[in-house]
Order: sequence, then C-alpha cells, then structure tokens
Amino acid sequence: MERSRRWLQCRSTPSSGLGESVKTKSKPARDAGGSATLLEVARAAGVSAATVSRILNGGARVSEAKRAAVEAAIAALNFKPNALAQSLKRGRSLTFGVLTQSVDSPFFAETLLGIEAALAGTGYEPLIASGHWNPQEEADRLRRLLARQVDGLIVLFGKLSNDELQRFALHVPVVATGHELRSPRALAFRLDNELGGYMATRHLLDLGHRDIAHITGDLAHADAVDRLAGYRRALAEAGVPYDERLVVQGNFKEPGGVMAANRLLDAGVPFTAIFAANDQTAYGAHLALYRRGIRVPDDISLIGFDDLPSSLYTTPPLTTVRQPMFDVGRLAAQALLRMVEGEPATLDELPELSLVVRETTRRLR
Repeated sequence: MERSRRWLQCRSTPSSGLGESVKTKSKPARDAGGSATLLEVARAAGVSAATVSRILNGGARVSEAKRAAVEAAIAALNFKPNALAQSLKRGRSLTFGVLTQSVDSPFFAETLLGIEAALAGTGYEPLIASGHWNPQEEADRLRRLLARQVDGLIVLFGKLSNDELQRFALHVPVVATGHELRSPRALAFRLDNELGGYMATRHLLDLGHRDIAHITGDLAHADAVDRLAGYRRALAEAGVPYDERLVVQGNFKEPGGVMAANRLLDAGVPFTAIFAANDQTAYGAHLALYRRGIRVPDDISLIGFDDLPSSLYTTPPLTTVRQPMFDVGRLAAQALLRMVEGEPATLDELPELSLVVRETTRRLR
C-alpha cells in the first residue's frame, strides 16, 4: 500500500528536478518561419484577430487610433502576413500581368514605374513580360500570364487588335494603352499623338523655321502615323507646302535616328530644323549632326517627343513634347484595380501633352 501511495504521488505531482511542481504555460503558435502570428498582433494592439485581418485585407473601417495600434503592433512584432494564404482566402492570386514591348526601353520603364507606384500598398504585384511589337508573341505572352492565374492584365501598346484584347477580357479584366476600347471588362485609352506632332511642329514654325524635316517612327505604329499627321496639319495651317523629301522614316530607336538624319543630309534638300518622332530618335539624329560638324541649335534646331528623363541631360538639353508615361502607367493600374473589385471600367481624366522648351531649338536667324 505504501508503495502504491508513493507511485500515485509521483504521478500527480510532476517534478522539475528541483523539488517543485512545473506548470506549463501555453503560447500562441508561431509560423514555420518563427515570425509573430496574427493573434499576437491582435493581443498587442488590443483588438480582435478579425479586425487585424480586415485591416490587412483593406476592408476594415476602423478608427485611426485602432489602425495606428495595429500598425504599431505589426512593426514591433515584425509581423509578415502570409501572402499565399491571403490570396487563397480571397480567391485571387494578387498579381497583375503586365505586357510591355521592351523592358530595356526608357519609355516603357517610366510606364512600369507608374504601375508600381499605383500598386504600392495594395497587396498586388506585377508580373512583367515583353511582346517586342510582335502580335503573335504578344498573344503568347498574355496566354502565359493567364496560366499564372493573374487577376487582370495591363497591355502597354503593341499590335494586338481590339478584338483580340476583348477575347483576353473574357478571362480577366484588361486595361490597354495605345488603343481605344471601352467595354465592361476591357478599357483602353491613348494620348493625342496627332496633337503632340502638331505642337512640336508649331513650336518650330513659331521660331521662324519653314524648312522643317521630320524623322518618323515606324509607320506600322499608329503613334507614328498620328505624329506625322500633326506635322502635316501644322505646316498646312502655316501655309508651308508639304515636301515629302524632308520626311524620312526611322524606327523609334537611336540607330534609326542616326541613319535617317544621314539620309536627310545626303539628299541635299536644305532644312533648318528637325522634328524627331521620339526622344530616342532625336538622340540618334543629334549624333549624326555632330559627326558632320553641324551644331545644334546654332545650325539646326532639333525637337523630340516623350520627354524621357535623360533628355534633360543631353548636350544641350533636348526640347521635346512631354508624354507623361509615369501617369499613364499609374492610371492604367488604378483603373484595373477598380475593375477587379467589380467596379465599372472607368478612367480618371487623361494627362495632357505639353511642350518642354530647352536648348536644342532657337529662333531662325
């Protein structure tokens, strides 16, 4: 009996090895990475776990004091939400597919920065692919993005038709730039490139130039066609005859600008100014003029189109038509965010083109 009582005492009074009983205190479970849990954040902030979850998902209407307490707790505990779990709960991947045409282009880089800025803090991330101005490649890249279960698509310019964009919109909402389209699941917009071409040429005309050359972009692109139309309209308004010998096709890239400017010079037709279809073309044209000993703007005035960041730092700084591509990217992403939330396909007011006068144009002597 004595042995039985001692055995029962040992069973009922666990020992720590120091002759004292040990009480086990339960702790909130941590995730596999050892970071704080949502429940710990809720306790530290003095709110419910459901409130923390709603704040993280952007759907909670709470006082600023509660929101501040949750944000402080997240920072103090180094809490990192499980993005995969959040996306599964929402039934979304929290990703947008973005089809650009060339990731190394400064023009598209500005647009991508605008998309990133609009998505910051929303939980959405961009997946970027390049189409290289090839409609078959563009369609293939979009299909691959859809296979990644993206929640929406942003298509930056390109050669896909409106009908093709509508077919992709059967799967997810689509926002496209460089097109004109509006339907419940597809929204496209473009800036007024004809007006931009007119503004550039009008600036040169106002400086007294009449023999104005134009290096176009690839005329398979609508933007290039529209800028040429703006050039022609400005000449017609000023009573200056259109001379096709002063119009040479480029390809929107620096080497194309070099070759086009050389063709203009070799043709022997006099001109005092060049309107280049974009800034990259203007960089190339400027190099060709420099190699011939022709000074800008003393001998030839030069104007571009886009206002890329580097245009401020050319020698001399480039006069150009500003195309606010950062804002274009931002507006496209904001419109897609609304569409994936079930709101109508609407667009904020489009930014306007503007003339940026620097030091590559001057009044004709």
